[in-house]
Amino acid sequence: MQFVDRFLKCSDCGQEFVFTAGEQLFFHDKQFKNDPKRCKLCKAKRAGLGRAAAGGAAALPLSRTETRTQCSACGVETTVPFKPTQGRPVLCRSCFQLKRVPPAVAAAAALDSPSQQVAAAEAAIDQAFATAAAEASQGSPATTAEMIAEAPAAVTAAEPEVTTNPALIAAAENAPQA
Repeated sequence: MQFVDRFLKCSDCGQEFVFTAGEQLFFHDKQFKNDPKRCKLCKAKRAGLGRAAAGGAAALPLSRTETRTQCSACGVETTVPFKPTQGRPVLCRSCFQLKRVPPAVAAAAALDSPSQQVAAAEAAIDQAFATAAAEASQGSPATTAEMIAEAPAAVTAAEPEVTTNPALIAAAENAPQA
């Protein structure tokens, strides 16, 4: 079926508007039986009036229901943009954000000052040394002596890793020299 642009008269303002071939094809596909009665401007005005009659200004979108409730995690009173259902936890904004962030990121964000970061790093290093010492104490004294003897040789024998990545090579060449 061939569709051609047609001119129709708006029932509200009386102006002529174009009912395009594409719109006609859409109406045909959706099996709409009647042609449109209003131009796009009058249709938009009418849609805005429907919203205003529902209880808001014409330019504002439909309002959401705000419900006062208590946060399931911290117990603070909060408002949420939905009606809570029984058996499901309700979280305040801060608890919701913490739940969405992975624990490692939340822990890193909790470190406010550089001194806290240094203290956390020192604690991690101390724990690593304590773990290594505990593992070494379980072995024989001969094994520990061998590990100590091999450590300097392993450090001096290690060669620096050479990269073949062109992007890294270009970045290293363009980096400012210190």
